[in-house]
Amino acid sequence: MQSRKSLQTEQTCLVWDAPGLMAGVDEAGRGPLAGPVVAAAVILDDLNPITGLADSKKLSAYKRERLYDEIRAKALCCSVAQASVAEIDALNILQATLLAMQRAVSGLRLKPVKVLVDGNRLPTLDILAEAVIGGDATIKAISAASILAKVHRDRLCLQMDSLYPEYGFAVHKGYGTARHLLALRNFGACEVHRRSFAPVVLALKSN
Repeated sequence: MQSRKSLQTEQTCLVWDAPGLMAGVDEAGRGPLAGPVVAAAVILDDLNPITGLADSKKLSAYKRERLYDEIRAKALCCSVAQASVAEIDALNILQATLLAMQRAVSGLRLKPVKVLVDGNRLPTLDILAEAVIGGDATIKAISAASILAKVHRDRLCLQMDSLYPEYGFAVHKGYGTARHLLALRNFGACEVHRRSFAPVVLALKSN
């Protein structure tokens, strides 16, 4: 007769190995001083593979753009979502990132049986989920999500640049570069700056 412990172990394995659709999730924009944080969720089609998927940070802008279009065309479904600057300032960047991830998964047209999330933290989901450190480099669905999130956020930065050209968002994408910090000192913070981030707080105090 099987013990209760061995039965529980078998049931756990059956759940984690359940067949079905798997979604990869990743984010872009946790570190910058401005703009929303963006997350994407992707369910790839095994019958329609995409060549060249990798961690978006390791790809050129040109290749990311090309893969972005291919992912949108070939994936079974995908979803891009974000958490606003106001939400980042109210919740903190970690919680806002998890919120964006939750929204991205909720936006999928098809419901996966399991979600693989890059990193070591999981959003609150009603689906089985696993955090995978370095998953954007090793799991194709997460790589695809990282590319969608990165390209989407970079495009948002171009929009931010057209509204606030003095900050150079098209170049540094909101990160705290020397040029960006100088602009903060010279012009103060604009509407898209994260006022909970220390360099922005210092710039506001000095103006």
